[in-house]
Amino acid sequence: MTEMLTVVTHPLVQHKLSIMRDKDTSTSKFRQLLREISMLLAYEVTRDLPMTTVTIDTPLCPMDAPMLEGRKLALVSILRAGNGLLDGILELIPAARVGFVGLYRDPETLQPVEYYCKLPPDLDQRWTIVVDPMLATGNSSAAAVDLLKKAGAKNILFMCLLAAPEGVQRMHEAHPDVRIVTAALDSHLNDHGYIVPGLGDAGDRMFGTK
Repeated sequence: MTEMLTVVTHPLVQHKLSIMRDKDTSTSKFRQLLREISMLLAYEVTRDLPMTTVTIDTPLCPMDAPMLEGRKLALVSILRAGNGLLDGILELIPAARVGFVGLYRDPETLQPVEYYCKLPPDLDQRWTIVVDPMLATGNSSAAAVDLLKKAGAKNILFMCLLAAPEGVQRMHEAHPDVRIVTAALDSHLNDHGYIVPGLGDAGDRMFGTK
C-alpha cells in the first residue's frame, strides 16, 4: 500500500498546512493557503507524466526540447471542497480539461450519494487527477473513481490535503492502481468520520459555512 501513497514533506507544504489546521485561521487565509498548497502538491502529482521530444527554434539555434506527450491532463474536482485545490493546479496547467463530481456523505451511513457528474471527453487518452482536500472514510473518493473508470479513465491519480489511514486503506482496496498524493497522513477518524487531528470540515472553512 505504501508504494501507492506519497506524503509530500516539503517544508513549505508542512508550514502552510500547520497554519490551515489552526482553528483561528480566517476563511480568506484558509482559501489562499489551500490554493498555494495545491500548486506545490501538483508538482509532485505530475512528476511522472509522459514526455516526448519536439524540435523548436530558440533565439540561438534549433534544439530537441522535452514536451508533455499526448492529450493534456484532465482534472476532476469532487464538489464542493475539491474546487479549492482545483484553482491552484489550473494556475500551473491552464490547458487542462476540468470535470466535476458531486457527492455528499450521508450523515447516518457515511456512504456517498451522487447528485452531479460532468466529465471531459476522451478520458481514456488523458491522465486524470482527482482532487478533494480530505480523504477520510474513502467512500466518496472510491465512488468518484468508480465513475471515472466507467467513463473510460485509465491513468488516475488522487490528490488530497489530508488523509486518514482508513481512507487510504479503503481506496487501496477499491482501486489499488490509483496513486494517492497528500500533504499529511493523520492519526485516525473520529466517530463522526472526521480526520483527527485534521483541520475540521474543509468545505466549511473554505467557504465560511457551518
